Amino acid sequence: MDLNLSGRRALVTGASTGLGKSTALALAQEGAEVAIASRSQEKLASAKSEIISLVPSAVVHIIPADVTSNEAVASMAATAEDVMGGVDILIANAGGPPPGNFASTSLDAYGEALQLNLVSTVAMCSALVPAMQQRKWGRVVAITSLSVREPIGTLILSNTARAGVTGFLKTLAREVASDGVTVNSLQPGLHRTPRLEALHDNLADTAAAIPAGIIGDAAENRPVFVGDGDGLVHIPEFTRVEHVPTGAAPEGADDDRADPQPPCSMRRFFVGI
Repeated sequence: MDLNLSGRRALVTGASTGLGKSTALALAQEGAEVAIASRSQEKLASAKSEIISLVPSAVVHIIPADVTSNEAVASMAATAEDVMGGVDILIANAGGPPPGNFASTSLDAYGEALQLNLVSTVAMCSALVPAMQQRKWGRVVAITSLSVREPIGTLILSNTARAGVTGFLKTLAREVASDGVTVNSLQPGLHRTPRLEALHDNLADTAAAIPAGIIGDAAENRPVFVGDGDGLVHIPEFTRVEHVPTGAAPEGADDDRADPQPPCSMRRFFVGI
């Protein structure tokens, strides 16, 4: 599938591991120039090497940045525009806040979670979307969580912050659509990432609670099936992800409702970009 991304310039945050890294790889495979950002210089270097090993022609830039700092976000955006000559595609992604419920969560923790997952996204859009509007072309894609539709009891901070992100994105989408800028939210279910492994001790039990018995594999853009203690078995013929746009529909689409065909690959996230 040719998504017509050759020559486009993308900034992907939270890109050293998990879904962020997988997204950066998918963009590179489609011919986009990619700037990857996260807090760890070492992990970014490893991610860049991995992407280039799989896509030798890829142009990948490393930008160490902590998105919990508004100043760092502004610097990151400026650096990305400088090294690539502009940013056409923003993939706003960040790790989640600590788990907890109402009783165990302090008021200060809400402020930290909102900074990590909500304010960082607002700051990235504030830094990059105006230039997209001026160019009359831009794509904003935020990777959030299924929890914005089905809150998870032990993740009250994530539920709260990411729901705010969804409201912001939907509002922004309507404001900038006439300028050729689309804004969408990806709300994936469970994928085998460092975050998921930190939250769940037994992935087999976690998969058993899912009707299809499948946990997505971010590293390979396809799911894995967690059997009864037999480990992970790849199923390359079938990839199940969640894709729920919350912004303006891509050109040719009827509206911005959920994709009616859930079985798809991670690359399906970028149709319409």
